[in-house]
Amino acid sequence: MLKRLQARVYGKVQKVGFRNFVKVNARRLGVKGYAKNLPDGSVEVVAEGHEELLLQLIEFLKIGPLMSKVEKVDFSFVEYKGEFEDFKVY
Repeated sequence: MLKRLQARVYGKVQKVGFRNFVKVNARRLGVKGYAKNLPDGSVEVVAEGHEELLLQLIEFLKIGPLMSKVEKVDFSFVEYKGEFEDFKVY
């Protein structure tokens, strides 16, 4: 089933290659959306795809790249909108 993931990742997740890590893994999974740094130091991830692939992406969010330290991942699934053509970083 197609879903939309809205996630927020907290911890040492900026200036450590986190967004690019998410982009590489999202594209590998065939998931579309974006990762964006937020002013409070967290990273917002919005992604669309099959639920089982989004669940795999969440596992990548919990791990992060080598230099990151993920403290918490808040996420929810909402209605699929089909608005993305690729996975981008902002």
